[in-house]
Amino acid sequence: MTEFTVTRVWQATGGGRRFLVMATDFTEETAADAVIESFAPSTDPRLREILTSLVRHLHGFARDVELTIGEWEYAIDFLTRTGQKCDDKRQEFILLSDVLGLSMLTETITNRKFGVATESTVLGPFHVVESPVKELGDSIDAVGTGTPCVVTGRVVSTDGTPLPHATLDVWQANDEGFYDVQQPGVQEEGNGRGLFTADGKGEFWFRTIVPRYYPIPTDGPVGSLLKATGRHSFRPAHIHFIVQAAGHRDLTTHMFVAGSEYIESDTVFAAKRSLIVDFGPIEDPAQAEKWNVPADARHAHFDIVMSPEA
Repeated sequence: MTEFTVTRVWQATGGGRRFLVMATDFTEETAADAVIESFAPSTDPRLREILTSLVRHLHGFARDVELTIGEWEYAIDFLTRTGQKCDDKRQEFILLSDVLGLSMLTETITNRKFGVATESTVLGPFHVVESPVKELGDSIDAVGTGTPCVVTGRVVSTDGTPLPHATLDVWQANDEGFYDVQQPGVQEEGNGRGLFTADGKGEFWFRTIVPRYYPIPTDGPVGSLLKATGRHSFRPAHIHFIVQAAGHRDLTTHMFVAGSEYIESDTVFAAKRSLIVDFGPIEDPAQAEKWNVPADARHAHFDIVMSPEA
């Protein structure tokens, strides 16, 4: 006979129903089943699947490490402080997900079936909803420091067909490794960001500066976690992209600067080899003049392959 007994009692309550669960003998062995049995039959099937797995893994973890009350209280406090660090400019929970590898794992699972398409990566904690609208060829650098560069590329489908008028939301850190939202009053709002629309051939280009590697914010709970586990906080230099095209799946990805420090040990595990791009010198002075950049500017080319919607 099972040590745990669940009795479902349905009672009409006006226009709806109230679901009651009465349990006895809540033990280490029956705890997960007790919680799972409490989910009403009307629970959304996918929600039930997710919560059932979550409860079983969570309870299994607690039993495996023999979690103490003090450790549980510390975990609750940690999550509370993580939430308190979030605002409209910073998302500490995304940062936590990033450093635990959950963000990249979710991205990898979601996009594992899409073959030759450009690999996806994490959104990161510094994306803003509205980047300033730019014309092709405009610069996203409003500060004027750092090594000038030109980014060119083309947006195509998996069969090579150009995707005209695809939109590209791009953002990056400056030459000191800071985003605009990290330095209000130093960088003007929108620096290092731009929303571009590719031309009729799916081609795009814009001017910017070569970004620098940088540390993720360490002044919150996530920084404390990194310190406690002996991990560094650095990300290799990169430019973020969110690309959208009609009839295709949205893509969130990075373009990483070849040779950047920490390219082999990105603290959020996002530096995939297929996304590493050479920021080489511009060989033709006439091309530099056409792009309206100095002769010693750099050039990076990044073609983006989108997956058609199912």
